[in-house]
Amino acid sequence: MSTTVETAIDIRPFHVEIPEEELAEMRGRIAATRWPSKELVADRSQGVQLETLQKLARYWTKEHDWRKTEAKLNALPQFKTEIDGVDIHFIHVKSRHDNALPLIMTHGWPGSVIELLEAVGPLTDPTAHGGTAEDAFDLVLPSLPGYGFSGEPTEVGWNVGRIAEAWAELMRRLGYTRYVAQGGDVGASVTDAMGRQAPEGLLGIHMNLLVTVLSGAPLPEDSEEERAARDAINTFRASGFGYFLEQATRPQTIGYALLDSPLALAAWMLDHDTDAYYKISHAFVDGEPSGNLTRDHILDNITLYWLTGTGPSAARSYWENGRAAALAAGQAPPQVSLPVGFTTFPGEIWQSPRSWVEKGYPNVTYFNKAERGGHFAAWEEPELFSAEVRAAFKSLR
Repeated sequence: MSTTVETAIDIRPFHVEIPEEELAEMRGRIAATRWPSKELVADRSQGVQLETLQKLARYWTKEHDWRKTEAKLNALPQFKTEIDGVDIHFIHVKSRHDNALPLIMTHGWPGSVIELLEAVGPLTDPTAHGGTAEDAFDLVLPSLPGYGFSGEPTEVGWNVGRIAEAWAELMRRLGYTRYVAQGGDVGASVTDAMGRQAPEGLLGIHMNLLVTVLSGAPLPEDSEEERAARDAINTFRASGFGYFLEQATRPQTIGYALLDSPLALAAWMLDHDTDAYYKISHAFVDGEPSGNLTRDHILDNITLYWLTGTGPSAARSYWENGRAAALAAGQAPPQVSLPVGFTTFPGEIWQSPRSWVEKGYPNVTYFNKAERGGHFAAWEEPELFSAEVRAAFKSLR
C-alpha cells in the first residue's frame, strides 16, 4: 500500500501506492451488492435513498478514478511518525511566504484529510487565492488515529484529549514553537481539547462546530436565533442521531458491515446530516454538485476508508469519546483561556449563536456567520472557509 523511509528524527516520508488488485476486488464487491427494495417515503426519513446509492455505485465502478486521488495525495509532502504507540500520518505543506503562521487542522467523521485538500492552496499560498502574503500558513494535516493512513489504536484510551496531546507532540516534533489549531466535527472536539490543555506554543484556536453544546449544559434560549438553534438540535437528536448513537455504543457491530461491503460503508458515511446528504445526493442523482462536494471528491473519501479498512476503527473513536465523557461526568473541564475564533455556516446541523459560543468560551476574539457552506465547510467551500481561518487568526500573527 505504501513505502516509507526511516529518518533520524523518526519522521518518515510516506507515499500512497494501492495495488490494482485491491481496486478490482472493491469493484467486484460493489457489483455483487444485494440491494434492498426502495424506501417507502419520498425523503431521507428512512435513510439513504435507493436511487442515490445506485447512482453512486454506478459512478464508483464506471467513472471514478482513484489514481487521480492517489496522485493528488502524493503531490503533497506526506509523512508518518509514531506518537504514543500509534503511527500518525500527516500532510505537511510549508508556505513559500516568509513568517507563515503554523496551523494544525483536524478533520472529522465521516471525513479524512481528503476533505481538507482543496484548502491547502488558499491557506499556504494566499496570494494566489485573493489573500496577501501576510495571510500565509504552514499547514499540518494529520489523520486521526484509526482513520485513513494513520495506525489503528490497539488499546482503549484514544479519546480526543489523548489525540490533542499527540498533536501538541507532533507540532513540537516538527520544530514549531508557536502555532494555532483549527477543526470541525470530531476535529472541533480535538481542537477544543487542545485549547483546554493549552500546550506550550499554542496561540489560539478556531472551530466551526460548537462541541460545548453536546455536554448538555444549559444555554440561553431567549432570542429567536437561540430558539431556532435549539429546535435544530432537537430535530437532529430525534431523527438524525442514529449513526452517532451506534458508533458511540456499538461500533464493533456496525464495523462488520463497514469492512465487508463498500456500499454499506458508503451508505453509512452519507447518512450524516440532512443538508450534506441532500447536497451529495443531488450531485449523484442530478449531476449537480454543491460547491466542492462533487461525485469524485465524495468517492475519493469513501474509497480511502475502504482501501485502508478504517470504517470500524473510525467508528470506534466515537465509543472512546463517549466513554471519556461518561468518566468525566460531573467534573467541570478546564476553561479555555486562549483566544477562540468561531465561524457558523448556514447549512450546519445547527447554527450556533454568538451567545452560545461565548457561554462555552470566555475569550471569543472572532465570530462570524458565513454566507455559504455546511457541516463540511472546508470541503464544500474551501475558499470561503480559508478566508474565515485567515480572519480568525489575523490578530495572533
